[in-house]
Amino acid sequence: MTIKIGDVLPAGVLSEFIEVEGNGCAVGPNSFKVEDMVKGKKIAIFGLPGAFTPTCSAKHVPGYLANHDTLKSKGVDEIWCISVNDAFVMGAWGREQKAAGKVRMMADGSSAYSQALGLTLDLTARGMGVRSDRYSMYVVDGVVKSLNREAPGKFDVSNAETLMTQV
Repeated sequence: MTIKIGDVLPAGVLSEFIEVEGNGCAVGPNSFKVEDMVKGKKIAIFGLPGAFTPTCSAKHVPGYLANHDTLKSKGVDEIWCISVNDAFVMGAWGREQKAAGKVRMMADGSSAYSQALGLTLDLTARGMGVRSDRYSMYVVDGVVKSLNREAPGKFDVSNAETLMTQV
């Protein structure tokens, strides 16, 4: 079943590579319960097939970084990037993209959370396994307020510019 507007995000765990110890987080991969992270917050979430892949690196993440201030001015508390990669890879990609303090690079290493959302893409034939679909959503206190899922191979509706019109 695919998540839809009005649904509550499913419970699950995502990991994030923490660069600097603080706020109860150790340096390195830390796991977080999604249901705890979304309580009382407005979050812009975008999912994509993989770290360091062409469209994801050249367009998707840079668009959210460039529009960080506008999203924050509209009341967004956090911006998350979810990808089926491990926390080490997401941390390295975040450093390369200069995402620190702007976009939380959330790892869904086994694709369990992407599967719970019903937003997966099977790239097994291309040697990449089951990945996150390309999408964006606006979530308020755990409830999906908007959802933009891309057609396979497209990058038309999950960009920051589209999501900004829905916040």
